Amino acid sequence: MTSSVEKRLAAHGFQLPQAPIATGNYLPFTRDGAVVYLAGQTNDVAGDPHLRGKVPVDHGLEAAQEAARICALNLLACLKLATDGDLDCVDRCLSVRGYVNAAPDFALVPAVINGASDLFALAFGEAGKHARTSIGVATLPRNALVEVDAIFKLKT
Repeated sequence: MTSSVEKRLAAHGFQLPQAPIATGNYLPFTRDGAVVYLAGQTNDVAGDPHLRGKVPVDHGLEAAQEAARICALNLLACLKLATDGDLDCVDRCLSVRGYVNAAPDFALVPAVINGASDLFALAFGEAGKHARTSIGVATLPRNALVEVDAIFKLKT
């Protein structure tokens, strides 16, 4: 089944990947009633970080925003699992937290996470707008460039 969300994404050149497999003792998502908590996803493509290193030392702002979009696509793939394949049952995105593997003086961390926020807004329109935290960190799993987690509410 292809949801209207996936069709909107496809019209802009985006396709959901296979949902990443948890690499530790955690679940890719948990549900509590109509709320879905998605575990953090890095900018992995087919199991490997698409970009590694620090912003802006190893990669610039645009590459980091692309990495954040990849994180968002991975999150949507997990959300699709949580909704039994029907992203149209999503009511809204409640919250996003983004982590950027950043040099200590890199001040544009929120601009990096705009890559994920913009993708959620593209996918869900107004319902994709959310509360957000953006944090620069010293390191991420496997030296990934970006990690993002999110909380979504489903229609009741």
